[in-house]
Amino acid sequence: MDKDFAIKVENVSKKYCKSLKRSMLYGVKDIARNTFGLSSHSDKLRKNEFWALDDISFEVKKGETLGIIGPNGSGKTTLLKLLNGIFWPDIGKIAIKGKVGALIEVGAGFHPLLTGRENIYINAAILGMTKEETDRKFDAIVEFADIGDFLDVPVKHYSSGMFVRLGFAVAVHCEPDILLVDEVLAVGDSVFQTRCYRKINEIKKRDNVAIVLVSHSLLTVEKFCDNGLFLNYGKIKSYGEIHKVIRDYQSAINQLLDEQKSVVGAIPGVPYCTKEVEIIYVKYLGKDNKERKEFSPGDALGIRIKYKTNNTVFNPIFQIAILNQEDLCISVFGTHIDKTKIKSIQGEGIIECWIDNLPLLLNKYFITVAVYDKTHNITFDYWNGAILNKYIQILPNRTSEKMAEYTPICYLNNEWTFYKEENND
Repeated sequence: MDKDFAIKVENVSKKYCKSLKRSMLYGVKDIARNTFGLSSHSDKLRKNEFWALDDISFEVKKGETLGIIGPNGSGKTTLLKLLNGIFWPDIGKIAIKGKVGALIEVGAGFHPLLTGRENIYINAAILGMTKEETDRKFDAIVEFADIGDFLDVPVKHYSSGMFVRLGFAVAVHCEPDILLVDEVLAVGDSVFQTRCYRKINEIKKRDNVAIVLVSHSLLTVEKFCDNGLFLNYGKIKSYGEIHKVIRDYQSAINQLLDEQKSVVGAIPGVPYCTKEVEIIYVKYLGKDNKERKEFSPGDALGIRIKYKTNNTVFNPIFQIAILNQEDLCISVFGTHIDKTKIKSIQGEGIIECWIDNLPLLLNKYFITVAVYDKTHNITFDYWNGAILNKYIQILPNRTSEKMAEYTPICYLNNEWTFYKEENND
């Protein structure tokens, strides 16, 4: 492993017990054995115990962002708690170089009877900040948290979103060498989430901070992370370059859905597809009908979808969505919305959708394509450009470059009218 690391995890395993009584009994036995210098046999499972993490190894370099993905219960939060020193591994070693700032659970480290102001100082002290340092950064923390008049209110009256805002504000202002962020940001509203991710990007570039990010949003992970770690049932299923890990995760999820024939929504963000209509490919076209991924505001964009069916499918619906890097939906359009009726399809075919005057401004955008039955309740197939790292990049032109400082999403056609004021005197 590289010597210039911020986090190094070597063959780490962590076990839990399903029974509270047995867990307490095992704890007493382990303490007693350790007191007399005997091994607690932490490498073996006892009755009702299971491995939450099993033989995990990876490293995060300075300035690198690692995204951890996987279904619920796969061990993601347990791993973050081990990295933060909340738990100790039963097997293996964890080496940390530098100060850690962590946001793992909503309200962790906050005292419910103390005010937001008092909890800022307590949480900052837990993260290693001195009182003088907290005094100096206090106004910046309060401004970022944006909790308004609730600063001097006991935090037990805070909403979960206010907890997150305050906790995240303290964590990112402690100038950590390593930042650990769990899915708790999903509690905040979209404006706050965007502010947080901008801050994460800022400290990564400016301070060479190592970041470990747990998220169920594959678009978020793809945007911010250099490498990825796919966990399932406590084991590493894929580790390495982020796009490869995301593809491996999506492949595993699709395989699971095919095996279980599960209902839509069993796993967040991944619909079950019947494959009565199968999407072969999706291409982005320029005005010249050639495939491309770079466009400018005002250009024409064509989305070509090739499909195949084994049998005749009547009245299918094709739907397209455009999303930005923050996973926010910019627009949704479909044959049913635009009143373009398709009577039937059979075998292989192509359908194209064209946007004559692209209104999007500087950014990277992802496109999803779905094919439904006529009731819009059954998903035949679903294609996600983010999973395949297929995006459209909007490059600056004279108009968009001047507007970039305001970070808008789109440009709307408009007209200006100037009236010369008449002098009635």
